[in-house]
Amino acid sequence: MVVVMDVGSDLATSVDAVRTAKENDFCYAVVGCHPHEAKDFDEDQLTFIKGLTQKPKVQAIGEIGLDYHYDHSDRESQRFWFARQVQLAVELGMPIVIHDREAHEDVLGILRENEAFSRERKARFPARPDGTPDARVLLHCYSGSAQMAEQYVKLGATISIAGPVTYRNARRAREVVEAVDLMHLLVETDAPYLAPEPYRGRTNIPPYVEHTARKVAEIKSATYEEVALQTCRNGCRFFGIEL
Repeated sequence: MVVVMDVGSDLATSVDAVRTAKENDFCYAVVGCHPHEAKDFDEDQLTFIKGLTQKPKVQAIGEIGLDYHYDHSDRESQRFWFARQVQLAVELGMPIVIHDREAHEDVLGILRENEAFSRERKARFPARPDGTPDARVLLHCYSGSAQMAEQYVKLGATISIAGPVTYRNARRAREVVEAVDLMHLLVETDAPYLAPEPYRGRTNIPPYVEHTARKVAEIKSATYEEVALQTCRNGCRFFGIEL
């Protein structure tokens, strides 16, 4: 069975994600305010997002975080609304999907400060298969170092690998895959962006995730089938989806 996560980036796209999830058995929604939209976000919209989380098939809050590469919103607004949405996810006991671009230390700091890795939060979720606590925090399209990835995993987070791992110069992404146990990895498209080789530069689509999974298998000296099965299990566990 195919499962697609439709991820909101603001109020309108979050509403669209909920509608798409309702209309398609294979689709689930993630709702929240992307850092690009933080300058226009407010408490009324946060309350509306909270209401959306109660709709069927809404599985997480996201993608939320910080983007210091484009800075489409001022950094103060980004940090404030990121923190408020982390607080909401902690309050509701919902998984969190993180966007982090060139803001690694601030993202980790805000997650820590707002109890995303607290013992109380982890107690709300079943332990991971290796027995370690699960904070249900997903580092989407992870671009940090292997060392920080290992730190996140110890805190209870999951690392998601996207198409850039297939690029010739993607040494850092490959180091992350080498360092993190497959049990704590996901693979993703980030469609319509960041298409993997051999489709780099084109519009990304969900089926292309196979190429990312095959690269992870190559790096891990595993079979494609092993990576596909384990990352599927990891994703279903993270989002609370039963297939």
